[in-house]
Amino acid sequence: MALRETYEMYKSRQDAIKNGPKAHFWVNQEKRYVKPFKIYGNLYYVGDDWVCSHLVDTGDGLLLFDGGNCGASAMLVQAIWEAGFNPADVRWLIASHGHMDHIGAANFFRRMFGTKLFLGAPDARMFRERPELSMIQESPNCMDALFAPDVEIQDGDVMRFGNTEIQFYLVPGHTEGCIACFFDVKEGEETKRAGYYGGFGFNTLQEEYLKEIGDTDFTMRRRYLESLKKVRDEKVDIFMGNHTANNDLMAKRAYMQEHPGENPFLDGEAWGTYLDRRRDELLSTFCVFPKE
Repeated sequence: MALRETYEMYKSRQDAIKNGPKAHFWVNQEKRYVKPFKIYGNLYYVGDDWVCSHLVDTGDGLLLFDGGNCGASAMLVQAIWEAGFNPADVRWLIASHGHMDHIGAANFFRRMFGTKLFLGAPDARMFRERPELSMIQESPNCMDALFAPDVEIQDGDVMRFGNTEIQFYLVPGHTEGCIACFFDVKEGEETKRAGYYGGFGFNTLQEEYLKEIGDTDFTMRRRYLESLKKVRDEKVDIFMGNHTANNDLMAKRAYMQEHPGENPFLDGEAWGTYLDRRRDELLSTFCVFPKE
């Protein structure tokens, strides 16, 4: 095949992505870069202005929550450096769930730094048996790949990472293997409780999607509702968003910059308020009947 012909084929694929309906996910991701910042104590934000990644300095290595979007690994590495840490010190990466916009850098960190990868057990099974549900095929880079986690998280697991002990729960809904986790964050003599919910999107609760995956009774909608109830009353002082819209992260970041000494992330009501909001939106959007 002639060089010119192969170039034209390459260019046509590129144009299809640039002009496609999801171009904003893939094109010029660097414009979403956010200068990293400390949320509180040993908890830092290293994500972009769309999908979240958080870093915890455990005193015995770094713990990373989520690996960002496919194609955005360089931004994540830069954010960790700019936050004052060495990416090579990331010992553990916990994926909130198994969708391509949260696992983008996972394989890179494992290959480059020996980072151990953690994923909810049902999503690990999804990777093995139904990899198409990860949406990895939407990546414009056909070399992006899924992974076999080093640890499959089970409901109720408690694990220690350096000085940080994390309580895990499975909260199926957005995916079968979504996790919620809770842990203490320390600043000086003060301790606050952080909470992270693995995925709030309703895109995987749509009728067409559920029928395609074989959930013809739409049971996942009820399971999502039950998951919200399961962790609704956990004590959470710092609500960590999965996407920045969940906890108004960008607005809170701007507020911190404008009001030094004040921290809007310290909010004991934000967790329950947002989970209640998603419950109400779920009930008003879909045919779901809460249990008495």
